[in-house]
Amino acid sequence: MATPDFVLALREHIGHDLLWMSGVTAIVLDAERRRTLVVRRADTGDWTPVTGIIDPGEQPARAAVREVAEEAALTVRPLRLIEVRTLPETTYANGDRAQYLDLCFVLEHLDGDPRPADGENTEARWADLDDLPPMPGRFREQIALALEDRPEAVFRA
Repeated sequence: MATPDFVLALREHIGHDLLWMSGVTAIVLDAERRRTLVVRRADTGDWTPVTGIIDPGEQPARAAVREVAEEAALTVRPLRLIEVRTLPETTYANGDRAQYLDLCFVLEHLDGDPRPADGENTEARWADLDDLPPMPGRFREQIALALEDRPEAVFRA
């Protein structure tokens, strides 16, 4: 996974210390709402929705759109924020520590066929909602929220 330049610059000052980051999860649904976009991460091999870090000054919904374009070559439109949660602390193989505030959006597919576009993923494809590949539990929870069509976001305790 490519590390953004602003994170590399921060790491020059703080080393491996804990870094608080804002990120997005993008739940992309097809027009019929029968499939969702999934990618296989190059770093872990896990199937997940597209995720990414919000750049400084970037609007979160715009970050979700950008990440989907960069990682899966799709044009999408954000529909709504569906969840806000703090993720557990992560320690990367190089010793860097980070913790993420995750803003999860549901997005509508407008154009394109999924493909791994930037090297962060080895596969990108549509998955039937009733036959998702194995993936970490939080992503299944977020996909379920996207399908509920609730107008308000869920704020995890």
